[in-house]
Amino acid sequence: MKSQIMDVLSDRVRELGPVADAAGPYKNFKLTRDEGGIAWLLFDRPGTSANTLSADVLEEFDRVLAELEAHRPSGLVIRSAKASGFIAGADVNAFRGASDARAVGTEMLRAHAVVDRLEALRVPTVAVIHGFCLGGGLEVALACQSRIAIEGARFGFPEVMLGLHPGLGGTARFTQAVNPVQAMSLMLTGKTIDARRAKSLGLVDAVTQERHVRGAVKDAVFGRLKRAKPGMLNALLNAGPVRGLLANRMRSEAEKSAPREHYPAPYALIDLWERHGGDKVAMLRAEQTSFAGLMVTPTAQNLIRVFFLREQMKKSAGTGSQVQHVHVIGAGAMGGDIAAWCANQGLRVTLADMKPEPIAGAIKRAADLFNKIIRTGPEVRDALDRLIPDMAGEGVRNADLVIEAVPEKLELKQKVYAAIEPRMKGDAILATNTSSIPLQDLRTSLLRPERLLGLHFFNPVSRLQLVEVIHHEGTDQALFSRALAFVGAIDRLPLPVKSSPGFLVNRALTPYMLEAMVLLDEKIDQTVIDAAARRFGMPMGPIELADQVGLDICLDVGDMLRTKFGDALPPTPAWLREKVARGELGRKTGKGFYSWRDGKPQRIASQPTERKPSQEMIDRLILPISNVCVAALREGIVDNADSVDGAMIFGTGYAPFRGGPLNYARTRGIEDVVTTLRSLAQKFGDRFTPDTGWETFR
Repeated sequence: MKSQIMDVLSDRVRELGPVADAAGPYKNFKLTRDEGGIAWLLFDRPGTSANTLSADVLEEFDRVLAELEAHRPSGLVIRSAKASGFIAGADVNAFRGASDARAVGTEMLRAHAVVDRLEALRVPTVAVIHGFCLGGGLEVALACQSRIAIEGARFGFPEVMLGLHPGLGGTARFTQAVNPVQAMSLMLTGKTIDARRAKSLGLVDAVTQERHVRGAVKDAVFGRLKRAKPGMLNALLNAGPVRGLLANRMRSEAEKSAPREHYPAPYALIDLWERHGGDKVAMLRAEQTSFAGLMVTPTAQNLIRVFFLREQMKKSAGTGSQVQHVHVIGAGAMGGDIAAWCANQGLRVTLADMKPEPIAGAIKRAADLFNKIIRTGPEVRDALDRLIPDMAGEGVRNADLVIEAVPEKLELKQKVYAAIEPRMKGDAILATNTSSIPLQDLRTSLLRPERLLGLHFFNPVSRLQLVEVIHHEGTDQALFSRALAFVGAIDRLPLPVKSSPGFLVNRALTPYMLEAMVLLDEKIDQTVIDAAARRFGMPMGPIELADQVGLDICLDVGDMLRTKFGDALPPTPAWLREKVARGELGRKTGKGFYSWRDGKPQRIASQPTERKPSQEMIDRLILPISNVCVAALREGIVDNADSVDGAMIFGTGYAPFRGGPLNYARTRGIEDVVTTLRSLAQKFGDRFTPDTGWETFR
């Protein structure tokens, strides 16, 4: 028993080699040698929680390599001194604002020379990898002769998420080290894999635990570790004729989710491999040119902007969440899924409903979700144990946070509050998941209205990262800060929003969906309308989105917003009310505008049509989103334009490569946007009238 405890404790302590002199010659690295003559190089970039690569880091790395060439050790171990992992990739700050492909190419040439120097080092080189090993970090590891992974390590190339492909030799070295089809798939999707999967691919030579690192390093340095070697299949798949066939298949697959006109990086990567996959030297050289060209594209610069929007929203959450127990009232689609997500994130959750059937359905959906996103059976069991059915609603007494997720009826919500408020802990937060009802209307029945705030999640909860955190003028600021921290603690992005009808996201999306109904009234087929939105870059068209959300919810939100904004919204057609009355509510009933099978719409034209999406059609759908966003900014619903753009991207999937609806307006030109809106207003009505916020927006 004692030895088992010691083994567990030793696996929590990273093996970093001999203790380094604190006053060493390097800023980002510590270099020592052990009794066997093996050099241990620790990467420890000061002032950061994760190691990243930058020009100055690589320049210093080059000096380290020069020292190792001059005083050759028996082997070299490269490790990270950071608890978070090996290397998290490049310092993305260096990518912002890049506009000169030639200058980027020059920087990449210097960076390549350093990694090539590591690869050419005439001693055994071993990368020992724990935690995350991503992007440029994985490219450094690939330049080592051996790679040893600690259990729990994760590997990947996320560059495609930034509109790029690997640029530090990864495209060539990865496709040579492992099956090139699998290598290309990982680079094209940006997905990560765990250590065991990396071992099976041949990306790492061994998977071990910390207490065995010293032995594994010696085995690697002195030739006793069996290294993964590419097989004949790799050579065959990298051969010219086969590459051509596979490349065409990859392009067809990429086109389904990332059209070339919007996302050039996947196609640049495929072209690179197709042309040079059999020639490492040529591919390394061509990679630099291709990477530099992508870096200066609007797509890459906008996606890099989105990366920083996410980071800003994460920081706005703050730290130190005090919420340990969440009580959710309402086990329907949203309430059940919010409860499941909180349980997945390690919180104790009690789930209440008036009937057992919704709770049972929520538990089943949670089990399905956990089996998809959690890696081991025991962890799935633990997550399900944290999700507690609570028909009696007793969990409300001990909960730190109570989330109400009952249907969107004011009287029903007020009835729930009257029943639970006297039973809540004194310092507990009361939150509503309302998608549209202003908090001013909800708080009137409360004894302590200052504890009420909104936590508006988006469907599907497990995929959409945004949570609107809504306050009214009487909200307790300390509780509001705690709510922001809670959202951050469950790995979601909080958006502080002032209470107003529709808040931000639903207010901006409603004209998008209602204008689509007007286009249907004009006898334009639903498939054409949705194709127009997808041509702009939206993840799905407004008709399909309405089906996904639920036509009953769209109708309720539209009616509520029209009472506030009147003719600023498109009219709701009578046939939509009839459709809802017939129970044709969209995906949840199997029929709405589309018929749904296995959760997917059957995109069949409702009538023969030769009409194609036009720019006017796109403008009618898209520009009202920007118009509402600038209005919300002017009214102080949201604090700044970056937050608006982030909310629309992370809450709705608004075309990320456009950088958000306000960034799109800037890029297109404010004058052009306003002129187009005025033209649409003259032709189709006052709902397109430009908001006065455009006069001061820059």
